[in-house]
Order: sequence, then C-alpha cells, then structure tokens
Amino acid sequence: MGTETNTEEYGANQIQILEGLEAVRKRPGMYIGSTSARGLHHLVYEIVDNSVDEALAGACSHIRVNIHPDNSITVVDDGRGIPVGINEKAGKPAVEVVFTVLHAGGKFGGGGYKVSGGLHGVGASVVNALSDYLEVQVFHEGKVYQQRYERGNAKYALKVVGDCDPDRTGTQVTFMADRSIFETLNYDFDTLKQRLRETAFLTKGLRITLTDERVEPWKERSFHYEGGIREFVQYLNKGKTPLYDDIIDCEGEKDGVLVEIAMQHNDGYNESTYSFVNNIITPEGGTHMTGFRNALTKTFNDYGRAQKLLKDSEENLTGDDIREGLTAIISIKIGEPQFEGQTKQKLGNSEARGAVESLLTESLTVYLEQHPQIGKLIIEKSVMAQRARAAARKARDLTRRKSALDGLSLPGKLADCTDKNRENCEIFIVEGDSAGGSAKTARARATQAILPLRGKILNVEKARLDRILGNAEIRAMITAFGTGIHEDFDIEKLRYNRIIIMTDADVDGAHIATLLLTFFYRFMPELIKQGHVYLATPPLYKLEKNKKVWYAYSDEELNNILAEVGRDQNNKIQRYKGLGEMDAEQLWETTMDPARRILKRVSMDDDDESSVDVTFTTLMGDQVEPRREFIEENAARVRNLDV
Repeated sequence: MGTETNTEEYGANQIQILEGLEAVRKRPGMYIGSTSARGLHHLVYEIVDNSVDEALAGACSHIRVNIHPDNSITVVDDGRGIPVGINEKAGKPAVEVVFTVLHAGGKFGGGGYKVSGGLHGVGASVVNALSDYLEVQVFHEGKVYQQRYERGNAKYALKVVGDCDPDRTGTQVTFMADRSIFETLNYDFDTLKQRLRETAFLTKGLRITLTDERVEPWKERSFHYEGGIREFVQYLNKGKTPLYDDIIDCEGEKDGVLVEIAMQHNDGYNESTYSFVNNIITPEGGTHMTGFRNALTKTFNDYGRAQKLLKDSEENLTGDDIREGLTAIISIKIGEPQFEGQTKQKLGNSEARGAVESLLTESLTVYLEQHPQIGKLIIEKSVMAQRARAAARKARDLTRRKSALDGLSLPGKLADCTDKNRENCEIFIVEGDSAGGSAKTARARATQAILPLRGKILNVEKARLDRILGNAEIRAMITAFGTGIHEDFDIEKLRYNRIIIMTDADVDGAHIATLLLTFFYRFMPELIKQGHVYLATPPLYKLEKNKKVWYAYSDEELNNILAEVGRDQNNKIQRYKGLGEMDAEQLWETTMDPARRILKRVSMDDDDESSVDVTFTTLMGDQVEPRREFIEENAARVRNLDV
C-alpha cells in the first residue's frame, strides 16, 4: 500500500477551536452514542434524567413527557426549578449556563445533588446543541421565566413572561431535534414507554406520565410505583410461576452508599438480574453486582450447611446454582460513581461492593431464619440445578467446536460454504427438509451455508441446560456456529457473519423463529447485540400475467402491483403457504439472492434488556394470561399474521 505526502502546512493556525457547543454539533456521536433513532431517544432521557435527579433529591413527584404532533418534545416537572439567579463566575443566569455550557450544572460538588444520573451534568447543554430550537420555562416565586435557544445559541436574555401560582415550582423544557443531524425525528412510543416505566420503578413514589399527541385520541401511559423495585421484580416475573410468594428485599446505607435490593425465584431456569447505579443500568455489572453475588452464594451455602439441607459429602453450591430462576434488581445510589469506560457499562467503586455484600448478607441471614420453608425451597431448587449442571457439563463438551485433529466434525446435515473468510459467509437456518433441499440447491455455495432443522426446536424457557444441550437440533446449531455458549462463548470463533432464520411466512414459521430467537437471546445474546442475526423475508404471493412474474411480500404490495398491471382474469395469484412450495430458482430470487432479498436485522441494545426479557418470558413461558394481554396490546402493530 502506497502513501501520499501531505504538502499542506501544519502549524498553529491548523488547530481548530470549537467555540461553545460547536464541538457537540461537530461530533454528536461522542455525546449521545449515535445520530440514529437510539440517539434521538437519548435526548429525551437526558432531559428526563435531570428531572429525576430532582426526585432523587426529594424535590419532585411528577414528570410529564409529551410527544407533540410535529415530533417536538416537552418535559415538565414539579421540582425546585433550575435557578434563575446570576451565576457569578459566568456572569449569566444559572439556567442559561446549564443549557449553553458543557459540564455545567448542580452535580459537580456544589451541594445541589447528593446523587445524580445523566451524562455527568452535560445532558441539558448537549440536548440544546443538537436541537433546532429549545425553549425552557422556570416556575419560581410566582413568576414564569423563559429563554429560547436555536441550535445552542440564546435568542434573547432570560425574561419573565407571566405569572403563576406562588406555590408552583418546576421546569418545563420543549425542544425539536435538529433534522440536519438526526437520521429520523420519529419517536417510538413503546421505546420511550419502556425506559420511563423502568425509571419509575427505580424511583419509588415518582409518577411519570407519557402522552403521544400524534394519534387520535391521544395515547397516554402513567407509571407510579410506591413499591419501587419490589414492583419491578413483580413486573419481570409476571409471565413466570414464582417459587414462593414473598419478594425478598433489603434497603440501607453503608459507607455513603444507598442500597436497594429486591429478588424472587421462579420455577424457570434462566436468571434475570439487573443492576443500576443512580438509575443508570450497568449491563456489565461491576462492584455492586460482585457484592450481590458474593453475599448470595455465601449466605445460602452457610444456611444450607447449618440446616443440614446440604450433605457433608456434597460440594458447595455455585452462584449459578443458587441464581437459577432468580429475578433480581440491585439499585444503588452513590455520590461519586466511577464507571469503567464512557458508556457507563460497569461500576468500579470499591465501596459499593462492600456496602452491597454487607447489607445483603445481614438482611438475607435474618430473612432465612424467619422463613425456613422458603430457604428450603431455594436450596432444593439449587441442588437440582447443581445436578443438572454436572450432566450439562458432559453435554457441553460435545458441542464445543474443535479442530479436525480433535475429531469433532460439523453436523452431517449442514451444507457448509467453501469460503473461509467469515466476513463473506452466512448460514441459513431453514425449517424442514423440503425447504432445506431447495435452499441447498439454490444457494451460492461459496458463501452460503444451509442448516435444515427438523420441526420446532426445544423451548429453552422451559428446560434445564442438560436437556437443552441434549437436543440434537440445538447441538447442531452450536457446533455449526462455533462460538460455544454461556461462559464458553467466544464471538471471535463465529464462523459466519450473518445467521439468517428462514421460516415459513405463517403462524408456525413465526413460532419457530421465536423459539430460535429465544435460544439465541438466552445462550448467545452477543450474536444479537453485535448484529449477526437476521430474519429472511419470503414472499407471500406470486403473481403471473402474460408470462411475467411479480412477487409480493405483503397484502399492500400485492394490491399495488394489481393496481399497476390491472385486475382481470389473466392474473394468476399464488398464495405461498410455505418455503417448500417454491422451487430452488424461486427461493433464490425472492429470499436468498443478496441483490434482491429483504433481510431484517434483529437488534437489541443493553438498555432494552429488561423489556426483551419480559417479552420472551411472556411469549414462551407457561403463563397464559400475560401472553393474551401482550397479544391484545400489540395486535394493532402486527401485519401479515396468517390465521
């Protein structure tokens, strides 16, 4: 590779100085992650988080979020109101400083807040910088103060625009995201709903109301949980069968760390534990999660030994054994959180570990002494998990991908591709031998592998690991992908850049796809998070007329084609009931050809994990009523459901 010489002078004048909020507009991804829909929604979270900080300080009881018809947003709270007095250092009203200066706010040791979420205080100014306009109103001492900004710059000085009830305090922020920066300005009601519900769970007693004014009648949801994270655990477990009725919880303060923990086991096999710091989710855990797990493992082992529920000859229970079927929330509030990495994925404060471990050990020991029947149920379930895990260890060894020298070959029914460069390769998981045969004939052999499955795979929501790894279809997938599962998972060993689920476009096909996605989510979530999992989109209709052929992927598309070619007796319309009805050529040109196919990428952010967990549990668990409610609530959003 050659190099080019840069002949331009590099001197002092080439160093750019970005004034004020220019840096944010120049590099928005550094501040909000991306300019996609995810970044757009992040703007709302930043303004809401400032109001939540008021609630954490005991000064706010209600936050209202309105999506207006033009996709502008208003957030209003009944907190103390951003100060309107002059900030001596800046020589400007404090509210203007908050919205126009990075790293300004009441969260940097000034005594305004003991604990805080948000982007370390840069949230309000970043939202302002990335908005076409932002207008703030502060209700204070019977007056309404207002200032407007356009693309981060104040249009006029802070002024009084009216009177209000002398008892009313709070802040109202209205903003319109800048369409020259964001890929979309369309907010998703359900995305905001899930985040705001989670925030309300974590802030006991706070009411958050979300209103969508873009639809008639307006859609509104309000979240208010006096039980806080206890109700969060109930919500996460609503599609499951609890092992016992109680929700075990503790709350306290140690070494300046406020700790809240709530947990309950269910009769399932998956752990659903989520940790938060100052209301910010920490997907990779950290010191608070370490303290929780240490306390749980030691306390239950000590209790099991003391009560003779564990035999002297038996090994100690592992943390995995005890956490089988556990749903738990660990929420701490800390004055100076130290996160590892800018994205706040993991907490690093050492005092958090000690605080959580000490408080949970003490509380759980007392609880188990007072509730021996529940202690016995948990120990018995953990012992069963221990035995199943030993059996699973043998099954797992069979699924680990080894080299040819180790003698474990790829599944016999896999038609592998010949290209050895992972980036070029993709594997189709195909329902049924018939469709599998067509796919093998149709495929581009160099880059497309085919793995046919026989019928519906095991529902991993209802099975222990040993049974899951004993399932031939699941074992074939694990071996083919090459990554291993759970603690053995290694994304670097993935053999295909794209894993494509290709099932019939009917209810059975959708069920098989959901079973597969449930397996990926529970055992290989990084495949989804890193964008390797896709859904193929086979056509619903084939239209033939005068020796010409069209394919339609929805009823709407079919009607559009008919409107174009005319509706008459020469039309031959075939409704595909399954992939097996297509010959290899048709399957290639409609569903497998990279130049013409439609692929849907399955995506999931760390922020979405608790809502994704609830969705899979609801759809694949034993409880019928939550599933019925889910279907009723989401029916309007489902298209092309074959019944």
